[in-house]
Amino acid sequence: MSYEKVTRFQKNLVIGTKQTLKAIRNGAASEVFIADDADWEVTQKVEKLAEELGVPYRRVDSKKRLGSACGIDVDASAVAVKQ
Repeated sequence: MSYEKVTRFQKNLVIGTKQTLKAIRNGAASEVFIADDADWEVTQKVEKLAEELGVPYRRVDSKKRLGSACGIDVDASAVAVKQ
């Protein structure tokens, strides 16, 4: 279900760890998706900030599939849906 949701919101996505962190900090993220197979040191920052600021997040199994669901040809470790 998570990949389908990302695909549905393709036009309202923030893609990438740095941009996702920025969106969470600015209150612009309504939900976050984090790839399980991405570098833990990178994704733990996203997960921790989402928890601190009360932004719901879901884990998905593949950064490759997450990137594809976003409509890009590269992997995506973290993605935020804009409010």
